[in-house]
Amino acid sequence: MTYPPRRRLGQHFLQPAWVTKLLAVIGAEPDDTFLEIGAGRGALTLSLAQRVARIAAVEIDPRLAASLADRAPARVNVVRADFMALDLDNLKLPTPARVVGNLPYSIAARILLKLLHFSAHGARLTDATLMLQREVADRVAAAPGSRDWGPLAIATRMHAAARCVLALPPGAFRPMPRVQSAVVQLQFCPPPVQPTDPALFDTLVRAIFTQRRKTALNALRPLATRYSVLPAADIFARAGVDPARRPEQLDMSNLAELAEVLASTRRQPEVSL
Repeated sequence: MTYPPRRRLGQHFLQPAWVTKLLAVIGAEPDDTFLEIGAGRGALTLSLAQRVARIAAVEIDPRLAASLADRAPARVNVVRADFMALDLDNLKLPTPARVVGNLPYSIAARILLKLLHFSAHGARLTDATLMLQREVADRVAAAPGSRDWGPLAIATRMHAAARCVLALPPGAFRPMPRVQSAVVQLQFCPPPVQPTDPALFDTLVRAIFTQRRKTALNALRPLATRYSVLPAADIFARAGVDPARRPEQLDMSNLAELAEVLASTRRQPEVSL
């Protein structure tokens, strides 16, 4: 039985010709274990199951999950769950595993961040092949200096190298979405920089890119005033970063240097006697 898509779940099912193209991009091997996010009707799941050792296929729709479980071979474990509420440790995946997913566009960034943190820089997950809205894919795979370089690309870089590998027109799906899509591949790896205070690094990134039309100096000023005993200009001088740059011109090393200076000159809380 073919179940109609549910709009509230953002269901857009990949067509057979594009499943073949996606499989070529994935390059699955016989010993691979995959975590699939959004198995849907199982077009990719069943094709991938012919090539790999094991699949944990996560699907939130109980109709589709039950139908796929009835048709899938024993090497496919269909998990009926909301991926965002799922404890991935409970899946007991052999490590490292691989990931593939057709992500609901409305929560794609949240799913991506969950995967990044779970990956353990390649120890738990080696790579991920994800179908995303094109605008999100561009933000994930952006490089310093581009207009899409920002918090999502930086968060991704702290856990993985990312690249867009395939463009998907609306006709690749049924029903057709109103947006262009793209496939992004992530290769999980150690971070290129290791801030002393990761939380402060994240705070700095968000603060700077909230005001991305300003110079990096002016974008940092409010945060510097709250956190540091130094003015923003001195923080840039100590970090060796040009304060006239725009936020999107700051690479990972620049951001890490600014975060280190900010951490080392943090204002101490006042003590009441």
